[in-house]
Amino acid sequence: MTDKVNLVDKLAGFEELWKPHIVAMLNDYKVIVVKVEGDFVWHKHDETDDLFLVLKGHLTIQLRDRNVELNEGDLFIVPRGVEHCPRADEEAWVLVIEPQQTVNTGDAGGPLTTEPEWA
Repeated sequence: MTDKVNLVDKLAGFEELWKPHIVAMLNDYKVIVVKVEGDFVWHKHDETDDLFLVLKGHLTIQLRDRNVELNEGDLFIVPRGVEHCPRADEEAWVLVIEPQQTVNTGDAGGPLTTEPEWA
């Protein structure tokens, strides 16, 4: 990567919800932005932690024993193997960092499973 990336510009370039878009690669990790609204799917990643950074709006990370409420600028890491379900009552913009091979729906699969594309 030889140029800076403006995340606001990248997020303005698409409308799809829950569709991850790669904005950069960091070693073997994807740096992803995604627009979210509504409920995702309960899932877990057995091999990796999940990092969520809210860029705009509010995101709830539902865990089986509690909810983690994230506002703009808040970051939360879901430990590997922990079931979680992201939810946003209104559209939120989120940055996620994960290994290249990570599937967005983890062990759950289903219709929301998608390969990220470059923004």
